[in-house]
Amino acid sequence: MRAAKMLFVIPAAIVAASIAHAAAPIAVGAKVPANFAAIDAAGKPRDFASIAGKKGTVLIFFRSASWCPYCQAQLKDVRALPAELAKRGYTLAAISYDSHEKLADFAGRQSVNYTLLSDKDSKMIDAFGLRDPAYAKGNFAYGVPRSTVLVIDAKGVVRRKLSTDDYKVRPNNAAILAAVDAR
Repeated sequence: MRAAKMLFVIPAAIVAASIAHAAAPIAVGAKVPANFAAIDAAGKPRDFASIAGKKGTVLIFFRSASWCPYCQAQLKDVRALPAELAKRGYTLAAISYDSHEKLADFAGRQSVNYTLLSDKDSKMIDAFGLRDPAYAKGNFAYGVPRSTVLVIDAKGVVRRKLSTDDYKVRPNNAAILAAVDAR
C-alpha cells in the first residue's frame, strides 16, 4: 500500500514542477512579489523600490523589443509618458524576457527615456502570473508575458491592470494616464 502511494506522489510532483509557471495572473489589490528583481538595460540589478516613484510606478510587461513589432511600437509611444507620470508622482518601467544587452540596443536606437528591465529567465513574469501559455518550451517566444500594464502604488499594491490576450492590442497613452488618474 505504501509503494502505491509513492507512485501517485512522484508523478504529481513532476506535474506540479512542469506547470509551476502557470501561477494565477496578478490581480488588482495584490502586492508586487516581495522578491521582485530584474536587470536594467545598463546591466544593473533592480528591485521594485529602485524603480518606483513617490506615488508608484507604471509597469509594462511586453513580449520583446528585438522581434515584436507591436511591442516596439508601444515602447516608442510610451516615451511621451514619463513627464506626465512624473507630474503625478509615478515612474515608468517596462519588463520583458529580453537580455539587458538587447534592451540597451533598443533603448539607444530609440532614445528610450524610461527604465527597461530584463527578466531573462521569466522569473518575474512567472511571479506575476503573466507568462503567455501559447508558447511551448523550445519555442523562441517561450517565456514571454501577456501584454499587460500595471499601475502600482508606492507600497507595491496593484491599483489598476490593463491586460489583453491579444498581443496586437495595447492600451494607448491616454488609457494608461486614465488608469493612473482613476480613483
